[in-house]
Amino acid sequence: MRGIALVALLLLTSFSPALGNATAQPDIIEEYWYHSYLSLTQQVNQWEADYPDTVKLVTAGQTELGREQWVVQISNWANDTAPNGSAKTKIYIDGGHHGNEHLGTELAFLVAEYYIEESATGNEEALAVLETTEIHVMIMLNADGNDADNRWNNNAIDLNRNYDHMWTEEETRSGRGGPFSESETRNNADYMAEYMVDADLYVTMHTGVWILAYPWGWTGDMPADWELYTHMADEIHANISPDLPIRNANAGIYPTHGTSRDYGYGVMGYPTFTFETDDEQFLLGTTEKVSDRLGLELEVMRYLIRDAWFWRAHLEVESVEISGDEITLDVNNVAHASTANATLQWIDSAGEVGWNSSLFAVNASNSSHVILDSTNLTMDEGGYWNLYYQVRVVEVSRWVNETVDESLVSIIKVEDDGFLLGYGLFNPLSLIMALCAVAILKPELSEIEISE
Repeated sequence: MRGIALVALLLLTSFSPALGNATAQPDIIEEYWYHSYLSLTQQVNQWEADYPDTVKLVTAGQTELGREQWVVQISNWANDTAPNGSAKTKIYIDGGHHGNEHLGTELAFLVAEYYIEESATGNEEALAVLETTEIHVMIMLNADGNDADNRWNNNAIDLNRNYDHMWTEEETRSGRGGPFSESETRNNADYMAEYMVDADLYVTMHTGVWILAYPWGWTGDMPADWELYTHMADEIHANISPDLPIRNANAGIYPTHGTSRDYGYGVMGYPTFTFETDDEQFLLGTTEKVSDRLGLELEVMRYLIRDAWFWRAHLEVESVEISGDEITLDVNNVAHASTANATLQWIDSAGEVGWNSSLFAVNASNSSHVILDSTNLTMDEGGYWNLYYQVRVVEVSRWVNETVDESLVSIIKVEDDGFLLGYGLFNPLSLIMALCAVAILKPELSEIEISE
């Protein structure tokens, strides 16, 4: 009955005069009939034409049969940065690795549609996100398989076993001689390397079971950033759905090797998820509106995107106090990912690292009071302090440099007679006040040396 209803719907809409010159798939068809490569191509090009300030359309490359792997880039393109001048948060989404898993493709489509069309209507949430965020969506990765209603690509390869992370030929149809043997997966990885090096979220969308699965698939071990994933799961269960399973993919789905999810986390260093929408496959449409059927999944995606700034460590220095051969550092992590390899650096006037502290960690949403040995520290005029750290615990996560505000740095000078003198590193007023204090409290000192 479902198939008959869908065919009837398609025939009715096909003969509607209003559709004669349509350049994009009408809403009534989008809600019940899954996208083909042609209808998707029409829609994404129409988005770019209709919303030039919000949408850029690029291709990541071509499938084995020469179909374009369209990527919709969504942001407020009037500004290259967030309003505070910082780099925009980057998010990557793909759908349709398996051509017969149409609801995964449709969820990717719905995410793109939400931010494009809702921002155009003045939706405050969508507008706020696009001010600070770039969302890149490859809606249909395996267009050849999609149009054939087939899991595999044209070479009968399972594209989600073809990535260069823990790849093995023991996986079914994992590739003709090695990882990235297929143009679809190679193009996807190349796109990540070109546009998404700094991404703070990657979600790949499938069907099979209902689950939001995080790494790893190849092992039952929890990921290094388990605290981050646990936080996300707790928030989703508390505020969106207590019933959505959120688990390690190895246990929650089944063991897999060479997946894009594990590649994104294990090679690129992103926090990653596989969003499995449900267990329907091979059907070309639905009798329930797609937007209703995937409404909860879209709400979860909106949360993950809205809070994406927090999916990495963000360190904020409270104070740096230098006294003798010790440095006392107080630092807060105001985001939800831990960092394990942070260092405090002195960058000299030539822009070189003149001194590097030992490693220290700052847990997610926590503070650290760190004592550092500064025996070999030498500072010159024109230098500055810098934090250098990884944004997540996983070893391949990216490193960032963040300059420490000089007003937060103070030096406690230890004189030969044991008298302590404190002053800001580059704060003349503090220095004058300190000298006055010395004159009052130690009038017998005829000369005081102060050096940085």
